[in-house]
Amino acid sequence: MADTQIPDDIREFIVNRVDSIAHIEALMLLRHDPEISWDAASLAARLYISVDEAKRVLDELGARSLLMVDSGVYRYGCASPELKVLVDRLARIYATQLIAVTNLVHAKTSSRIKQFADAFRLRKDK
Repeated sequence: MADTQIPDDIREFIVNRVDSIAHIEALMLLRHDPEISWDAASLAARLYISVDEAKRVLDELGARSLLMVDSGVYRYGCASPELKVLVDRLARIYATQLIAVTNLVHAKTSSRIKQFADAFRLRKDK
């Protein structure tokens, strides 16, 4: 499988802190110039997503200690040097292994959807 090219620590980072490609794209965009402040509307226009989705993505990245958040304004800033190293490595891997990273994110999402659907499946007992 192509996603075996992703190192274990980056795979774990994606599984624990990235819910969608929009999360990665937002993180990479803000990381590219940490001095620029973003709001949900600006990010939405840049990533071609809704303002509501952009706000959700930014809030989630902030809650995961990857962005600094102040009154609806977001800037790149990891809470620890270790997180910054992981994000920097993810950026390099994403630039060179786009399909592998994308497949991992989509597989994670598909797995969650299946688990949710399975919770509602009617089962015959005995």
